[in-house]
Amino acid sequence: MLVLTLRTDNPLAEVGLFTDDKKNAYETWQAHRELADTIHKKIEKLLKDTGKTWQDIEGIVAFKGPGSFTGLRIGLTVANTLAYALTIPAVGETGDDWVAKGNVRLAAGQKEQLLPEYGAPVHITKQKK
Repeated sequence: MLVLTLRTDNPLAEVGLFTDDKKNAYETWQAHRELADTIHKKIEKLLKDTGKTWQDIEGIVAFKGPGSFTGLRIGLTVANTLAYALTIPAVGETGDDWVAKGNVRLAAGQKEQLLPEYGAPVHITKQKK
């Protein structure tokens, strides 16, 4: 199973392609404020470099937190959108072994809509009158 991995919880973003537990390709870059502009280009480059296409992706594992509010929103939105458009499963994980845990869940047939775990309560500013 060809799995796309995404980690966008901090300014150093990561995308990877795995076949089961074997890493086929992996890219990290200083995305910082350009994450939304660069993430699709990085995924496309990984696919091209490995001779794969978007349709070859069979599952997605995303790091769901804790981390940057905006980074997690962008990464998980990309993961959810690709999963929907390609009709493939996606799972979210946390911790140092997030890729391995996600691959186990995908192999077991699990899938979910990915929601971020920010690591702290959300602070909502009261509306000014």
